[in-house]
This record gives sequence, structure tokens and C-alpha cells, in this order.
Amino acid sequence: MVWHSIMHIYRVFLAVITLLGYRSNVVLTKEWWENANYYQIYPRSFRDSNGDGIGDLNGIAPKLQYLKDIGFTAAWLSPIFKSPMVDFGYDISDFYAIHHEYGTMEDFKALIARAKQVGIRIILDFVPNHTSDECEWFVKSVNREPGYEDFYVWSNGTVDANGRRQPPSNWVSAFRYSAWEWNEKRQQYYLHQFA
Repeated sequence: MVWHSIMHIYRVFLAVITLLGYRSNVVLTKEWWENANYYQIYPRSFRDSNGDGIGDLNGIAPKLQYLKDIGFTAAWLSPIFKSPMVDFGYDISDFYAIHHEYGTMEDFKALIARAKQVGIRIILDFVPNHTSDECEWFVKSVNREPGYEDFYVWSNGTVDANGRRQPPSNWVSAFRYSAWEWNEKRQQYYLHQFA
């Protein structure tokens, strides 16, 4: 019985040693983004290259080497997409265009080329969760165009005892107002969390 207990302990000991040995031989490599040092840039206020008082993509490019020199390996750009700028650029109206105050697609391509040259990565703040009500997708959804009818959350809401239209729920947005807004053209409420 004692011998059986000793052998059991010995087998457990060998199993632990084997696992520890295996573990020490495993090389855990991380992706570049897991080790990166990020510098967030709000383009509008970072650096103005043309004297109009608004920062732009051409103002960022010359500063990339400095960011690299002080230890940053990636620059995270706040939204640069076309936007009515109601929500600091997070209300995107076109995910395929650069906001005109920040420059052009050619300016963006030049920024990326400079970043590659310097050895710093560019991350775009991309928010697919919401858009501007000026976005083509929203306009198509308002018009109930095929394929876009339910791109957004729509509801008829209710009518109270006084005949007034009421939102479908008491949900509030991130800014503490109703999360529902009436759209006259579609004759329904749409759900929104921002602006």
C-alpha cells in the first residue's frame, strides 16, 4: 500500500515536470498590435498644414518620425471619414471618403506611405456600430429601398390616450435622451445611441 502511494506521487511528479518542461519550450509570440505603443491623434487639433486653423492629414505626416523617435510604434487616428461633424466625426456619412477638412484620399495614401517609410503603423478609428443620418445607407433605409429596409432598427411606436405619438420604449441614449427619434418621411421611430 505504501509502495502504491509512493508510485502514485512519483507519477504525479513526473507529469508535473513533463508539463513544466513542455510549457517552457512553447514560444508565445504576440501579434504586433499586442505589443504596440499607441499615440492617439485627433486630426482636427493635431497639426494644421495649410493655415486654415484645422488640423489635417498633411499635418500628421511630418510628425510621424518624431512619434517613432519617442517610442511610439503606432498612430491611432480618430475618425477621418466624411462626416457632418455633429459627433466629432463619429457620425460618419461616407465610409469611403476622407472628410474634406482633413484632406483627400491622395493625402491619406501619402500619410500611409510616410508611415511605412518611418516604420510606424496607422490605425483608423472605425465605428461600424452607427452612422450619420446623412449616410447613404440611412437614406436608403428611410426610403425602404430593397436590401436596406432593416439596416437600422425601426419601430412604429405607440399612440397615447391624447393621440400623441410615443416612442416604442423608454430606452435612453448614451447622452440620456430618448434613444428613439421620429423620422417624418418613413413615419417610424429609429433607434440611435448617440447625438
